[in-house]
Amino acid sequence: MFKNVLSRLLTETFFVERNVRNTPLLRRVAAVSAPVRSFTDVKDEAQPPFDAALLEVLVCPLSKKPLRYEPKTNELINEELGIAYPIIDGIPNMIPQEARLIRKDASDTPAQ
Repeated sequence: MFKNVLSRLLTETFFVERNVRNTPLLRRVAAVSAPVRSFTDVKDEAQPPFDAALLEVLVCPLSKKPLRYEPKTNELINEELGIAYPIIDGIPNMIPQEARLIRKDASDTPAQ
């Protein structure tokens, strides 16, 4: 019985494989290639707008203080710590390691 099952399995596998290789339609489909778009192909596409309603629930992950949206730089600013979180494709990147340090004015620091 085992010999019959093994023989049938090998015969059917060979038969299917042979028929698939000889199909002209599959050769034509395999020969067609589609262009692949990479991230470097994107040139200055418009960024999706940031939903300002998110500012009601978003806080800085470090200080837990509210953030301010800066439309010129498309960032969320934490004035207290002096850091800016980037907004990428309309999604705020709130990872502290990805935040950018911003300079505070000299007038904000007390003179000694």
